[in-house]
Amino acid sequence: QVQLVESGGGSVQAGGSLSLSCAASGYTLSPRCVGWFRQAPGKEREGVAAITTGSGNTYYADSVKGRFTISQDNAKNPVYLQMNSLKPEDTAMYSCAAHYGLCSLRPLGTREYNYWGQGTQVTVSS
Repeated sequence: QVQLVESGGGSVQAGGSLSLSCAASGYTLSPRCVGWFRQAPGKEREGVAAITTGSGNTYYADSVKGRFTISQDNAKNPVYLQMNSLKPEDTAMYSCAAHYGLCSLRPLGTREYNYWGQGTQVTVSS
């Protein structure tokens, strides 16, 4: 059973930075596609970034491109989301998700993923 656990959320002022971590257990296959999603109150869940482990191919939503970086040191380490130049509109519950195999050409849709974490709150104040 694959389990994902997020950590690193918190409160920060606009312009600040946070780093989120998605730790996984129970994987039996590689490669995997791991994505970060966020959902603000009253809004739909939005794909933020994704990475294919092993190849390191990354994908970003336009809203975070140039500010957020998704990374993984190697296949056994957590997947990180470094968030810089944070804005109040980045405030949301951030969750990671994963599935076996390569990320699709458009990996920021929720239907692609089988496994989800519980999420970690990020709050950015102005």
